[in-house]
Amino acid sequence: MRLFRNTNIPFVRVRYVAYVISAILILAGIFAFITKGLNWSIDFTSGVAAKVSLKALDETIPKVRIAELRSVLKNNGFPEAEIQHIGEPDNSSFMIKIKSKTDEADVSSETKNRILEILTQNFSKYVEGRNLSTEVIEEIYVVGPKVGAELRTQAMLAVIISLVLMIIYIWFRFELTFGVMAIVALFHDVMIIVGIFALTGKEITIQIIAALLTIVGYSINDTIVIFDRIREDLKVHRKDPIPVIFNRSINQTLGRTTITAGTTLMTALALFFFGGTVLHDFAFAMCLGIFFGTYSSIFVASNLVLDAYAVTHKEKQAIQHLTKKK
Repeated sequence: MRLFRNTNIPFVRVRYVAYVISAILILAGIFAFITKGLNWSIDFTSGVAAKVSLKALDETIPKVRIAELRSVLKNNGFPEAEIQHIGEPDNSSFMIKIKSKTDEADVSSETKNRILEILTQNFSKYVEGRNLSTEVIEEIYVVGPKVGAELRTQAMLAVIISLVLMIIYIWFRFELTFGVMAIVALFHDVMIIVGIFALTGKEITIQIIAALLTIVGYSINDTIVIFDRIREDLKVHRKDPIPVIFNRSINQTLGRTTITAGTTLMTALALFFFGGTVLHDFAFAMCLGIFFGTYSSIFVASNLVLDAYAVTHKEKQAIQHLTKKK
């Protein structure tokens, strides 16, 4: 199936427009990062996350509303508590997240005990006759500040190491300029997505880090497909100007890139709309990643290689090196 046939869209000619759009998005993200900062989840800071079931044994008792639970926690010293439904609202199952306010190691444990006390005192008819530690508090975990800081450092390290390894891989497979510019395009994708999360105040959770790493892999795959076609076209069309070859290669792979991105985006959108609150932000990050990863593969990565050659004047040397490879 070919979605596009013999297209000649001037991707190379409009590259400076794409650079301006990318620069605006990245600068907006940096501004949001500086002014608002990132909303790290308790996985990366410290606090308590508890999965709570407040379904009374007596079915005639009205269901607990999320606003009621939020009000009780607020009146008992936790106005910043984040509460989400788990599953259908009629299940009366909630996820409560409370971040520690200080860096003291024992604060999270105190918070855990306080949550248990509040639920027992304010929702007695919902916990009556049920085992508090297994049926009401179905799951609870505490993250200390030291563990949270270590996890945050390791998450950043994982993203950086993955990018460095990709430079080495693309350098080995293509040429150094291709590798460096591919990573610049990946940084571009990650910076924009993190900037949007800073702007919207959405939490950076472990799932979001997993989404970022998935996006890195997705975007580099698209970019390599275009790089491969450029290398083949450089061998076949040796006498054509380099910008013409680059533009032709992007157009030749446009159908494949669009179909891959479209089908992957449909899956991510299905998760976004029907995956529930637990997967909502993960799917949101994936949708952004697919969109900007595809955009950077078409408009940014290859064009950056072209401009890098123009600046370094190593075009002929690099092309000889590329076309010698099998």
